[in-house]
Amino acid sequence: MSFIDYIVLMRFEMIALLAIVVLLLMKIFSDGLKPATSLGFVVLSMLALLGAYFITGEGDAFGGMFVVDPLRSLEKCIISFATLLIFLQAHSWLKEQENYLEFCIILLSVLLGMFFLISAGNFLMFFLGLEMATIPLATLVAFDFGRIRSSEGAGKMILLSAFSSAILLFGLSILYGTTGSLDFIEIREAFTGSSLQLMALVFIFSGFAFKISLVPFHLWTADVYEGAPVSVTAFLSVVSKAASVFILITVLTKVFPIAYDSWTPLLVLLSGITMTIGNLFAIRQTNIKRFFAFSSITQAGYILIGVAAASAQSTASVLYFILIYIFSNIGAFTVIALITNRTGKEDIDDYKGLYKTNPLLSIALLLAVFSLAGIPPTAGFFGKLFLLSSGASAGLITLLIVASLNMIVSLYYYLKIAKAMFVDKSGYPIEHFISDNASKIVLVICVAGIIATGFLSAIFEYIYSLTIVL
Repeated sequence: MSFIDYIVLMRFEMIALLAIVVLLLMKIFSDGLKPATSLGFVVLSMLALLGAYFITGEGDAFGGMFVVDPLRSLEKCIISFATLLIFLQAHSWLKEQENYLEFCIILLSVLLGMFFLISAGNFLMFFLGLEMATIPLATLVAFDFGRIRSSEGAGKMILLSAFSSAILLFGLSILYGTTGSLDFIEIREAFTGSSLQLMALVFIFSGFAFKISLVPFHLWTADVYEGAPVSVTAFLSVVSKAASVFILITVLTKVFPIAYDSWTPLLVLLSGITMTIGNLFAIRQTNIKRFFAFSSITQAGYILIGVAAASAQSTASVLYFILIYIFSNIGAFTVIALITNRTGKEDIDDYKGLYKTNPLLSIALLLAVFSLAGIPPTAGFFGKLFLLSSGASAGLITLLIVASLNMIVSLYYYLKIAKAMFVDKSGYPIEHFISDNASKIVLVICVAGIIATGFLSAIFEYIYSLTIVL
């Protein structure tokens, strides 16, 4: 393979790495450099990552440790798109931060780690990508130096992340001891489903469960979401979760297909418990960031339906649902970021009467929570419909009943936000303010995505066409 072939194969990683190097040089020679210049460069870099998807190139490198195929390229494009929206959302906030360049460098470093994670064809590459994405992310959680909750959240995240990584490594060591390899293909061929190997699989899955915030590995989520800056919270709830789900599907379906009858009941059980616990705790929340933390836990439970079904249709349904989830969650967090950065208010009660003073923001947030709740005709309805359909095709009827009941329960707490904005009255409503242009762009994209994605069948058909060839 020539050097050019390597460049094409690793195009996403090369662009992200080049952007990091340029930003480091900007930091060294930043005297007189305006924030708009470096932030504009990051936007161009993110657009270049989106453009990299249209460069064809697939295969493997480094002895099969790094694998690229059309589906993995699409997954990288999806998380790049979400990161671009989150960066635009944080644009005005970053211009006021002294260490804005460090934020951009760390964010791109996390994204680079996720690229390696998604392209892993070997558990060594998988673990390197996982840690490359996790450790800098804890730094972003602690980025708001003036708030004790930010440091507290970062401390909890790094400690529990280290604990989950140790569990995952223990599982990998057992797997290596029983199969003699860390390569995905070689493990699949040597995997016999012995008790020791199944125990290794449980430990490995436990590491994934922490990253995706599955019950009972979810206890860090609310504190970290509340302590982190709003844009970092959005990144955690969308990009981090999406990358972890993508590699989970790859590991379960490509490495452990022989153990399908063993890991499917585990996923079904965790799916039902996760969505139920997430719903029950979301009802009690008064802080809107903690509210969306438990909302994201509930959504993770729904995603597991598609993962447990383990078919081309279910994989396409998961990717489609995550794309819709990106529009919905980032749209909601953009409104939250605008209000938090201007007023410092984070309680749901603070949103009382918001429609009277900021009607457009209220409508955008309303559409986002409707989509998360799965209320038609928003795209969230179609996303959950496809997930449930894939679960029905796999015969997961009991889980579908639990999911349907949980969807009814979720209507209550999602509509609490709508009630606060449109029905409740407040003596001190949030004053009218003008949003910055970057946030307006994000809201327009998210609202358009929430409305249109569900009706554009070509999107799901395209994703499905990539899953059936693998």
